[in-house]
Amino acid sequence: MSKIGFIGLGNMGRPMVSRLVKSGCSVKGFDIVEGLDQAAGCQTAATAKDAADGVKVLITMLPSGKEVRDVYLGNGGVLASLDANVIIIDCSTIAVETACEINAKATALGLDMVDAPVSGGVAGAEAGTLTFMVGGTRGGFERAKPILQIMGENIIHTGVAGSGEAVKLCNNMMLAVSMIGTSEALVLAERLGVDCQTLFDVVSRSTGQSWALTSYCPAPGPVPKSPANKEFKPGFSTAMMLKDLRLAQRAGQSQFLSIPLTEAACQLYADFDRRGNGELDFSGIIELIRDMGR
Repeated sequence: MSKIGFIGLGNMGRPMVSRLVKSGCSVKGFDIVEGLDQAAGCQTAATAKDAADGVKVLITMLPSGKEVRDVYLGNGGVLASLDANVIIIDCSTIAVETACEINAKATALGLDMVDAPVSGGVAGAEAGTLTFMVGGTRGGFERAKPILQIMGENIIHTGVAGSGEAVKLCNNMMLAVSMIGTSEALVLAERLGVDCQTLFDVVSRSTGQSWALTSYCPAPGPVPKSPANKEFKPGFSTAMMLKDLRLAQRAGQSQFLSIPLTEAACQLYADFDRRGNGELDFSGIIELIRDMGR
């Protein structure tokens, strides 16, 4: 039985912990929001340091690089107090340079650490079908893999430290742009008098097919489990997508790369967020497209 510390029990962390507990792992969980450990079914840790004390595996799933950096390197950070045989797995989506900085400091202390952001959303976390993009040494990847396999189906070694974050940012750039394009097409079809289901039936078998349409359709009806059928309850929130797009912008700037579609997507999601929709699923961007056309 693996002894695991898990810090961050939000929308994603909670179902991930639940799967670990159901598999027989002993999990101590901590979140700044009280009561989330009970929802996840794990033992309660009083602090982040308590969650990390005496464990063999430490997993973090936090909203942004600031929280990740604070947990590991901040005042009272856990990195310096971990046993040398602990494998650290950060599943948060953060800047590449932040992941590399923390990994370098862990390595200097003789610790194995991987950045392992995920794709699949809350539904994937609940079903145990997540994809993990794992950056770090081959040895660190092999140590992390058995734990990640409890929570996901696709565990892929992406290369050196930070590369997991790089792949995740590229994935979310593509997802955001395709969701906007899908939303525009669905709204145009509506205006032209074409039934949403009819468009779905054609495009899902044609060259316009995408995951944004067939698995996460932003219009209610064709994909019963999509957030569009649940008043855009996330899922993956608009605020989190906007955060990732801004990280992608930063990465592009660091490489002197023009990414105009990502820039445009970031502006649209920022507008949607400013209208008070940050907690809605990112596929709710279709409502902004509808409003822009009125």
